[in-house]
Amino acid sequence: MNDPVTITYSLEEVLRRMEDKLDTLQKDVTDLKVGQATLTEKVSSMDKRLEKVESEQDTMVKAISDLQGFRSLVVPIVVAVATALLTLLFRLVPNSLQ
Repeated sequence: MNDPVTITYSLEEVLRRMEDKLDTLQKDVTDLKVGQATLTEKVSSMDKRLEKVESEQDTMVKAISDLQGFRSLVVPIVVAVATALLTLLFRLVPNSLQ
C-alpha cells in the first residue's frame, strides 16, 4: 500500500511548463488591464456626453418656461390689438356714412 511515487517528468520540463503557464497568465492580465483602460475611457466619454445632454436639457427647460411665460402675454396682446382695430373700425364707419 505504501508504493513509492514515480515521477516521469524531468524538473526542467516541469519548470518550463510552469513558466509557459505563467507567461499565458501574464498575457491574460495585460489584456484585462488594456480592456479595463478602454472601458474606463469609454465611461469617461459617456459621462462627458451625458453632462452635455443634461446641460442642453436644462437650457431647453428654461426656454420652454420662457415660452410659456410669453404665451401668457400673447392672449392679452391679441385682445388689445383686436380691440384697437374694432374701435378704429367703428370710429371710421360713422364718419363714412355722413
